[in-house]
Amino acid sequence: MKDQTPSQPSEGQVQEPAHPRVLIGAHVAVKGLSHSYRKADGHVLEDMDFEIHQGEVVALLGRSGCGKSTLLHMLAGLTHPSEGQVVINGNVVEHPSPKWVMMFQAPSLYPWMTVAQNAGLGLKFTRRGYEIAKRVPEVLDLVDLGAFANRNAQELSGGQQQRVALARSLAPRPEMLLLDEPFSALDAFTRRSLQQDVRKIAKDLGLTLVIVTHDVGEAVRMADRVLVLKANPGRIAEDTQIALTEEERGGGTDAFGREHARLMGIYAEVAEMGNAPTENDFTRLSE
Repeated sequence: MKDQTPSQPSEGQVQEPAHPRVLIGAHVAVKGLSHSYRKADGHVLEDMDFEIHQGEVVALLGRSGCGKSTLLHMLAGLTHPSEGQVVINGNVVEHPSPKWVMMFQAPSLYPWMTVAQNAGLGLKFTRRGYEIAKRVPEVLDLVDLGAFANRNAQELSGGQQQRVALARSLAPRPEMLLLDEPFSALDAFTRRSLQQDVRKIAKDLGLTLVIVTHDVGEAVRMADRVLVLKANPGRIAEDTQIALTEEERGGGTDAFGREHARLMGIYAEVAEMGNAPTENDFTRLSE
C-alpha cells in the first residue's frame, strides 16, 4: 500500500496553508443609492448610505418587500441602481465579479454531476485542470464534504447540497460572500449548523460576509452588525452591533436571549414604520 503521509517541505521552503487567509476582505461603500423599477411606483430603495468594513459580517434584516434582496443584487453587480453607486475596494461596481460571489436560496447543482464536479464548475473557465484538481478537495474539506467528492449531487440532503454550493462559491477565493437567505428551506437543526459554520469559515478566511434575512435568530447568530430595513420605501432604519462572543452565538445563553429580544424589539418597531408586521415575520421568534 502506498504511503499517504504528506511530504514535508524541503529546508528553506515555506509550506502554503491549505486554506490561506484572504489578506483583504472587501470594503464596501454604498453612496446615495436609490432605486425604482417604474417611476410611477416610487422608490424600492431610497437614500442608502453605509459602509461594510473588511472582514465584517453584516446582516440586512427586514420583512418581505423592504428591498433587501434588491440591495444585495446591487452589491453583487447584478442590478444597477437608479441613483447613487456601490463602491467595492475603491472601484464602482458595474458588473459581477469572481471577487464577490452570491449564494441563492436554491443550491442550483447539476444532479448528474458529482459533488467535486459541481464544486469546481466555476473554475473551469478561469483555471487550469491541475489548479482545479488541487482547489476542489480544499474547499470540500472546508465545508466537511471531502468524503462525498465522488457522490452524485442528487444523493445529498438539502443541507449537504447547500454545502456544495458554499464550496463552489469559495473555490475562486472571493473577497466577499453575499447570501440571499440560502438556509431558509432547511430544517432548524441543519440551518443552525450551517449558520455557525459559514460564519466560522468567513472569519477564518478573512472574508466580508453580507446576509439577507428576515430571521432575527439568524441575524443574531451570524452577524457582527445588523442593518434593519423599513419598507415603503426601503431605507436603513437602524444600524446596530451584535455584542456576543463566538461561544454565546450558539444560542441557549442569557446573553443570546437578551440580544435576540433586543433585536426583535427593534425589528417590530421598524416594521410599524411601514406596514404592520405579518405573522410570518415572527414565526422564528422562538428559534
